[in-house]
Amino acid sequence: MIALLLAAPLLAAAPQAEAPTGFAGTAAGRAPQVEIAWNRLYDWDEVYGLLDRLAARWPDLLSFEVIGQSSEGRDLRVYTLNDPATGAPETKPAMWIDGNVHGNEVQGGEAVVYAAWYLLENRDSNERVRALVDGSAFYLLPMVNPDGRASWFRDGHSPHSSRTGRHPWDSDRDGLVDEDEANDLDGDGSIVQMRKYVPGEGTHRISADDPRILERVPANDRGIRGDWILLGSEGLDDDGDGRVNEDGVGGYDMNRAWPSLWRAGHVQYGAGPYPLYWPETRAIASFILDHPNIAGVQSFHNAGGMILRGPGAKDFGDYPRADVRVYDSIGQDGERMLPFYRYMVIWKDLYTVYGGFVTWTYEGLGIVSFTNELWTNSRLFPDESDSSRRSGSADRHFFDDNLLMGAGFVDWHPYEHPLYGPIEIGGFRKDVGRVPPSFLIEEMLHRNALFALKHAAEMPAVRVDSVTVEDLGAGLWAVDAVFRNDRLIPTRTARAAEKRVGRPDAFTIAGPDLEVLAGGVRTDRFRPERVELVEREPARIVSESGVPGRGEVRVRWFVRGAGPVTVGWTGEKARDASATVPLGD
Repeated sequence: MIALLLAAPLLAAAPQAEAPTGFAGTAAGRAPQVEIAWNRLYDWDEVYGLLDRLAARWPDLLSFEVIGQSSEGRDLRVYTLNDPATGAPETKPAMWIDGNVHGNEVQGGEAVVYAAWYLLENRDSNERVRALVDGSAFYLLPMVNPDGRASWFRDGHSPHSSRTGRHPWDSDRDGLVDEDEANDLDGDGSIVQMRKYVPGEGTHRISADDPRILERVPANDRGIRGDWILLGSEGLDDDGDGRVNEDGVGGYDMNRAWPSLWRAGHVQYGAGPYPLYWPETRAIASFILDHPNIAGVQSFHNAGGMILRGPGAKDFGDYPRADVRVYDSIGQDGERMLPFYRYMVIWKDLYTVYGGFVTWTYEGLGIVSFTNELWTNSRLFPDESDSSRRSGSADRHFFDDNLLMGAGFVDWHPYEHPLYGPIEIGGFRKDVGRVPPSFLIEEMLHRNALFALKHAAEMPAVRVDSVTVEDLGAGLWAVDAVFRNDRLIPTRTARAAEKRVGRPDAFTIAGPDLEVLAGGVRTDRFRPERVELVEREPARIVSESGVPGRGEVRVRWFVRGAGPVTVGWTGEKARDASATVPLGD
């Protein structure tokens, strides 16, 4: 009773925790410290500005370095998110996240920013986020292709143009470079379509249901023809060669220029003269090679609703079964996190890609790597039973008319073309089709960023699970240590082990008065005598296979000596782990 009475005033004086006023998923109990509008997209300099605002609020956690310049001289900034109080970034497993590899795939940049924002805003209010920030580092490159992004915002484009980097390139092989790009004839910022009225001589007719839609006239034996022909994308024959828009600015693809199964341009368009030829790819490769602690890679692209892994081409063969199990676990969870997305193998389920980025980071460096295609038109009509999920022309117009009030479509209007004469110009704007409407942007960013953070949470984390010492007599001891990795991703993937990529793991034992006579990995947890002894340097047992995901490695050393001994594990993809025990009493 006395104890209770003494404690009562102390309990009464304790500060009361504030009741949360926010919603799950936000910074609990308060408004965000850095307010960002996630219902819009930002130009290239604004993207850096958003990250700079985060760095100004959390200068101890977020900083950047310029790793190179784009073809047009824009900085390539990698932002490092790390808590120095828990160690330097290179001492921790790191997650690489990039976006906007193709210039028109703009929302990839916002997804990178969102991942940083979410981690920083929630670090002090969510224990799982704090553990992720404390135990990991993040290397964030919001724009692989800032030049293409800048052009997409600044210039007239279609949803599919401004994909390339901006290095001058002779796409049509006529000896000139970039001399016939698409022309924004009416100056509205979008490259749409051209059509011409040719009564009784055309291939298309106006739909009876919607005058904005042209439909092809079916083949028939009655001579019935349409009144319209389609002339392709809005533009002119700038170089007078009889073709329109055939040599736009640039002409290279930074997702076809990496060393893994690279093929020349006549096989794989946009590959360049040799792997890593483009300045952006060289800068990124140098950074990644200089940071062997990168244990996960996520690259954000923009359309199709896909979670992609390699191989990029059938030529490669199959990935090792152990690594496929890791991919499948993360990818299948991703399908649940991202409605209407499919987890796919690039060459088998999509198309062949030679020289891809995430195929290089896995096949060349042994890092579990994904590409997410961020947007899917299935989100326009999310009822799976609704046939409007087909997203055909009529369905797109229905969505635009009823949910955008027609803002996404440029109505057909006349134009006097120097080659074709009187024509009409019209069609969907550049930000319709590959880019989500503004009211669906935030959900897309959140789901995809959290998928990347789930991947990061599965990067290896090794601990010494137990150490036991057995007295063998005559001053000899057997030291048994169990090293456990609680995460899904192994410290060395099967690909890394197979190709001897990077520095192997090491299991060590040391002490001031210790002589290590022999050591090796135990092959049977119940039979300590079954040990694969190493031939040399038993105090440092090197392992190409590392510590498996959600698994363990048992090591036994035979030693002579006294005093404390320290057993440990070191490797590239996780923080060092060690424990100290005495020999005897």
